[in-house]
Amino acid sequence: MNKRLLTCCLFLCSTFLTHAQPGTPVEKDFVGYLFPYFTGNAVEEEQVHYAISNDGFNYVALNGNKPVLNAKDISSTGGVRDPHILRRHDNKSFYMVLTDMTSSKGWDSNRALILLKSENLTDWTSHIINIQQKYPNQENLKRVWAPQTVFDEKAQKYMVYWSMQHGDGPDIIYYAYANADFTDLEEAPKPLFIPKDKKPCIDGDIIYKNGIYHLFYKTEGHGNGLKKAMTDDLTSGVWIEQPGYKQQTTEAVEGSSIFKLTNSDKYILMYDVYMKGTYQFCESYDLDEFHVIDQQISMDFHPRHGSVIPITRKEYQHLLATYGKPANFQAVQQNNPILEGYHADPEILYAEKTGKYYLYPTSDGYTGWSGDYFKVFSSDNLKDWQEEGTILDLKTQVPWGNRNAWAPAIIEKKVGKNKYKYYYYFTAAQKIGVAVADHPTGPFIDSGKPLVSTKPEGVRGGQEIDPDVFQDPVSGKYYLYWGNGYGAVAELNDDMVSLKENTTKVITPDETFREGFYVFYRNGTYYFLWSEDDTRSENYRVRYGTSKSPTGPIEIPENNLILSKNPELGIYGPGHNSVLQIPGKDEWYIVYHRFSRPNGIKMGDAAGYHREVCIDKMEFNEDGSINPVIPTL
Repeated sequence: MNKRLLTCCLFLCSTFLTHAQPGTPVEKDFVGYLFPYFTGNAVEEEQVHYAISNDGFNYVALNGNKPVLNAKDISSTGGVRDPHILRRHDNKSFYMVLTDMTSSKGWDSNRALILLKSENLTDWTSHIINIQQKYPNQENLKRVWAPQTVFDEKAQKYMVYWSMQHGDGPDIIYYAYANADFTDLEEAPKPLFIPKDKKPCIDGDIIYKNGIYHLFYKTEGHGNGLKKAMTDDLTSGVWIEQPGYKQQTTEAVEGSSIFKLTNSDKYILMYDVYMKGTYQFCESYDLDEFHVIDQQISMDFHPRHGSVIPITRKEYQHLLATYGKPANFQAVQQNNPILEGYHADPEILYAEKTGKYYLYPTSDGYTGWSGDYFKVFSSDNLKDWQEEGTILDLKTQVPWGNRNAWAPAIIEKKVGKNKYKYYYYFTAAQKIGVAVADHPTGPFIDSGKPLVSTKPEGVRGGQEIDPDVFQDPVSGKYYLYWGNGYGAVAELNDDMVSLKENTTKVITPDETFREGFYVFYRNGTYYFLWSEDDTRSENYRVRYGTSKSPTGPIEIPENNLILSKNPELGIYGPGHNSVLQIPGKDEWYIVYHRFSRPNGIKMGDAAGYHREVCIDKMEFNEDGSINPVIPTL
């Protein structure tokens, strides 16, 4: 590997990340860590246990430090060791691999490993792979130790790798690709890594960073320490071996696991100081130099050879609900964001047809707001949201505007007994269109042409974006609002897909108006909310005005700023909102986006297209004025 090749790898990786929206969850969505481990060499200790952490440094055992999986149910030997856990790169499931072994039968007694798969970290399916029985020429196989899994970017497959010893030969790290279901291996094992000195190596642990695979391994029987090798192609056989040892102790160690701290450039290397029955933790920024941080670590259990992954709030809460919250554990209390990943410009709807809530955001995370599709999410309780899929794809469904899918709005219209239509107004290529469906989740059919594509008479600047739709409960009429740099309104025809002639009116409230009108009605008053400043600015915020008519004029209260940043909580750029009234109640919520936490504020302009969706309660004073909303975590 040379400097030119490494530079190329870094450039390609950077290019990919710039132009592609990350899958969900993304790094900002992780709120804690899960640590699977086993506890000792007695048969009853060779089981999978779980611990949880809020920060990656302080861990508390789950389930009373009792096993979360019964080794007798998933193994051929009655014991399991060395749990390695991995989140799929597409976030669809989790993989865990185990050594099928009980040390009571001897260190050379096992021939199998175990593949496990789960959708939720608590319910696992398992498959035993006995190497000696499955493949030819394995008669002198003595042991199969410490499997792990890594995603091979080149092959686009999951590689399982582990160490094996045959006869009197050295332990060697082998690999085989798992099948698509993660229930079997696709091929016979092949050598993955053999050190130049040809001496035994076990406990391989691979982490991928900037196009390079970093392999940490134990020098079994000669030094009993951790060394590192690197490659940019896992199956090439070409490895650069670094000199010296990486552990920061003179004691014998094994079972390394390295993981990245979320929202940080720091990596944690932990390993089993097995002769002393302790763990040591080290930190690094470059995966080369490591420093002991044992003084920052706490555990209320004694682990052996395990691994760590970050977990989302949903996963964190599921683990605590399943295994119980430990008495000495302070759980993370966090309500926002309500969606994983990057989303913005949220429109919220309560649908009478289904009795559920729906969120329609802009798909964010694209450079220059270049997303080209819309998704919808549903919820029964405003807390747990389920993605319902893509409801409109500009590239394939909207020939008049195949780019810049922004800021949708939707309304439910009853058209008969138990019959409803859904009119979805959206921005495409800086024009406003409308699509229609019979259900809140679609399928939506575009009307075939833009509804708004020109500026109102007298308007010279701005953009035709950010629609909002509103039914006046007094007259029953429907109105469309829109505009960036100016605010406009027009009455919709009964067909809901065209504007009534000669009803377009410019109603820009004042110089603070930038974009994002949202209109609602309460106690005889029409409320107009809008966003001030630029969505790339930390000072993006929400103001409001009132009117006695859905078409203005808009009166500006003296203190009309109702949503703004809170630097003490790391909340910046809250804006472009919608509003929800709980059916039948005078209970109101504001749904909005903000810079993604915690690192959005460090992104510069990119913060304006790496946003997240939040919800907070909105309250009114007796005179009808809106109390400033306190944005929450």
